[in-house]
Amino acid sequence: MARFRNRKNKVFVKPAVNKRQRQQQQPTVDPITGNKIPKSFVFSRGKLPGPLRQLQMDLRKLMLPYTALKLKEKKRNNLKDFLNVAGPMGVTHFLILSKTETSPYLRVAKTPQGPTLTFKIHQYSLAVDIAQSQLRPRCPQDLFKNPPLIVLSGFAAADEHLRLTTTMFKNIFPDIDINTVKLSSCQRIVLLNYNKDTKLIDFRHYSIRLQPVGVSRRIRKFVQNHQVPDLRNLQDVSDFVTKAGYGSESEADEEAATVTLTSDLSRVNRASTKSAVKLQEIGPRMTLQLIKVEAGLCSGELMFSEFGNGGSSKKPSNREDNEGEESETNNEEEDSENDNEMADSEEDNEGEDNEEDIEESEEDDGED
Repeated sequence: MARFRNRKNKVFVKPAVNKRQRQQQQPTVDPITGNKIPKSFVFSRGKLPGPLRQLQMDLRKLMLPYTALKLKEKKRNNLKDFLNVAGPMGVTHFLILSKTETSPYLRVAKTPQGPTLTFKIHQYSLAVDIAQSQLRPRCPQDLFKNPPLIVLSGFAAADEHLRLTTTMFKNIFPDIDINTVKLSSCQRIVLLNYNKDTKLIDFRHYSIRLQPVGVSRRIRKFVQNHQVPDLRNLQDVSDFVTKAGYGSESEADEEAATVTLTSDLSRVNRASTKSAVKLQEIGPRMTLQLIKVEAGLCSGELMFSEFGNGGSSKKPSNREDNEGEESETNNEEEDSENDNEMADSEEDNEGEDNEEDIEESEEDDGED
């Protein structure tokens, strides 16, 4: 126990809290809705290049706060190790990145029995690339304190695999109650837009920003920063209030982008006042294509395949696609077979060491 002494030489004993107790402080059930809070692991299978490693970290930040930000992986860890640790920790979803000779892939799986959705990543941009392309990047300290909202667009088709995709992404984030949700907790939004012509999904991550309507940028900054403005070049204080500028102010006056607040959010966004809702992209950005849907956890019956033969228990072998797609499928099959092998020939103590490695990294994340 840590001990501190005050000036009167009285001893104060600080109660010690171990790592497991700190980790258990994170709620597992939503106190308002009563539903189980979904949690996730974001990790990789196989060796990833540097940009994809950074994409993995960006996805972990996107899934905050209910994910392991500092999850440590080792080459000897297999899918069974993550699955054994997922149960006690309440992890409900896996996001698995992999790379073949042709392109990277993202698998979204529901633990412990599936299903698993495999997406091909056609294009992606990292969060740092998005920030560098913006004139004023925005990333407040408390931006990742609450989970993001999820918006799905274009998934209204009657296809079963699209309905399953909708259900999977809806359940990957906690539910919200519109009657009791706090506006201050709605700071991020994840948008998935499906294009039925190209069969591609645009994945975007935005931060939500509110600006009061009818208030100039100068006044807003003055109220927020609590700093005395520079009036040396002005004839009168009224010039500071009425001076025009900052041409983006016209965007805040659009009626379609304004809402009436029901509660106070800040010194400038007060209740019963109109504020403009603005979205600023923070990344990562991805263009995905659903390749296949498996009934189990990275295995099982093939419920859907972009190349046909969906619904059969065997995976498609003869395809008329390019060699790159065929190579990807073979690599995915080999990876799935490796994941399904439960390492019966390995010693029990080695499996326990692998689980302890994952547990220790998750506990360190909970301590932070």
